[in-house]
Amino acid sequence: MKRILFAALSVVGVLCVSCTKPAPRSTLNAQRSTLHAYPVAEWDSAHVILMHTPGIELFDGVIHPTAGLFEHYFDVDKAAQEHQAYMRQLEANGIQVITLQQVLAAMPLDTLRQLAGQALVYDTDGLLDTDTAANGETYRQQTLQVMSREDLIRILFLQPIVHMTSVDNNTGVEATYEHQPLMNLYFMRDQSITTPRGHIICRMNSLQRRCETAILRAVYRQLGTPAVLEITGEGRLEGGDYIPAGTVAFIGCGMRTNRQAIRQMFDADAFGHDTVVVVCDHKFWQMQMHLDTHFNIIDSDLCTMVASRLNARRGEPNYVTVDVYARAKGEKDYHLLAENVGFVDFMQQRGFTIIPIEEEDELHYANNFLTIAPRHIMAVAGQSQALQQAFKDNGVTVEWIPLDELINGYGAAHCMTQVLRR
Repeated sequence: MKRILFAALSVVGVLCVSCTKPAPRSTLNAQRSTLHAYPVAEWDSAHVILMHTPGIELFDGVIHPTAGLFEHYFDVDKAAQEHQAYMRQLEANGIQVITLQQVLAAMPLDTLRQLAGQALVYDTDGLLDTDTAANGETYRQQTLQVMSREDLIRILFLQPIVHMTSVDNNTGVEATYEHQPLMNLYFMRDQSITTPRGHIICRMNSLQRRCETAILRAVYRQLGTPAVLEITGEGRLEGGDYIPAGTVAFIGCGMRTNRQAIRQMFDADAFGHDTVVVVCDHKFWQMQMHLDTHFNIIDSDLCTMVASRLNARRGEPNYVTVDVYARAKGEKDYHLLAENVGFVDFMQQRGFTIIPIEEEDELHYANNFLTIAPRHIMAVAGQSQALQQAFKDNGVTVEWIPLDELINGYGAAHCMTQVLRR
């Protein structure tokens, strides 16, 4: 296929046009100065969170949920409403929510055109007239130059390909239109991770999600906090596998994140924690695709774990092991201290109380909550009375968030947020 691509920045942005009013540029400039206190521990108070309200890009995903990496069909409009309500609840707790829409709206128009130019593809294979094919790039650039900001954003949002065919009537050219929309973009946890060192751009396990990471590259540049590392080659890294815990970093290794990516992080000194605990998954199950789907942290001495993992015995698929790496103060290199250690044993030895998440609640995404302060979480509403009581018994404040539509995309409160500052 001859694909005519506008020479542009190596960045793609995809934003929902209608979901959120853009913040004034002065507001975003003021926010830049607040983004350098990167998160150190999951239980520290959240101050700034990056999110994306889903919109039209969801439609292609919900008409075939499995191919869209979703669990079930869900209502696109209701999902957007749920997301908006979730953001308002975060803001009610004094948390500043920055949306991808706001960041894109603050970009210079020329930059936006370049981004749209990289997203828009003309396929000229079906054109018989070589002159028409040769002039396609000029015509495409002319079209991009006169487009409104809103239409440029729609191009970014839908990732269109125009397949052209020569005909002997009308304008001489007909076309069919293909979209490659980024329907999983609202899971903002996945495309990057934010360590005490800064932002790391992930390399997604699913090919259809690969171009999402370019969005985050552009966003962080716009916010004045460019990424410190981007995973390349055979490395695979997704943000749901990283949980910061003070001097310790937990990084899942399994279905979506691999050893090659973790090694790249070690080599670049990108963790920023003295101890790195590689949590090894041996099951590879979509419902527990990331570390944050079966383990989460509420405070420096309190965490959750799904019951199937908590109660598993060594040798069973659900049994989780950890490899522990550490370095002395002032050193760059990490050294393996222990390997193949039981995850539950490791957490208990560190003094953690573990709240079990039973299967009924797990399947309703109870474990995928967002900790916004010590013992204060935002969690999916509709969990069992037993779990609600367990949280109360451990002094946890829970704000129950209705997310019945959004969780059908295989993710919940934690997956939808990228905490930039705590």
